[in-house]
Amino acid sequence: MQIKFSPTLYILLAALTLQGCAAAIVGGAAATATIIHDRRTTGVIVEDQSIELKAYDVLKKDPKIKEHTNISVTSYNMVVLLTGQAANENLRRKAEQLVTGVERVRRVVNEIEIGSASSIGEDSRDVALTSEVKLKLSSIDIPGFDPLRVKVVTERGTVFLLGLITKQEGDAVTEVVRHISGVRRVVRVFEYI
Repeated sequence: MQIKFSPTLYILLAALTLQGCAAAIVGGAAATATIIHDRRTTGVIVEDQSIELKAYDVLKKDPKIKEHTNISVTSYNMVVLLTGQAANENLRRKAEQLVTGVERVRRVVNEIEIGSASSIGEDSRDVALTSEVKLKLSSIDIPGFDPLRVKVVTERGTVFLLGLITKQEGDAVTEVVRHISGVRRVVRVFEYI
C-alpha cells in the first residue's frame, strides 16, 4: 500500500520544520549574545549549566525533597544559589548538602524559605519583577557596565543578583534594584573583580 501526500501537507510539514529552525536560530543567537557579554569563560558557562542539571537530578532522586520542596537552582561561576521553599529545616539543609556534593560546585548559597510552595500568582509577579529589574539595569551609566553581566533571580519579591562585576557596578545595581516597586529584599551573590 502506498500513501500519497497532498501538496498542502508538504507545505504544512515544511512550515512546521522551518518554524522549529527559526526558534533554534533565535535561541542560538540569544545564547551567543549572552556569551559575548559574559565575563565567565565559555567553559565555565557550560559548567554552570551542567551543575544546574546535576543539582536538579540529585534533588529529584530524593523522594522527600521531591515531594515536600519547591527548589530552584541557579549556578553562576560555579557558585550555586538555591531558592524556593521547603516544608521544614531538615529538608532545607538536606537540599544544600546534596547540592554541595555536586562535582565542581565551589559554594552553595542557601536561600530556601521554610513554608508552602509559591502560588502561580506569586510566580507571575516574580517573572514581571525580574523583567522590570533587567530593564532598569540598562539605565546604569558606568563606563564599561553591561547589564547582561548581571543574572537576576526573583523569589516572592526577593531579588537575587549574581555576576562577575566590579564593586562600583555592584553598588549601582543594588541601588537601582532596591528602589523598584515590589522588591521586598535585595540579596547580592556577586563576585567582585
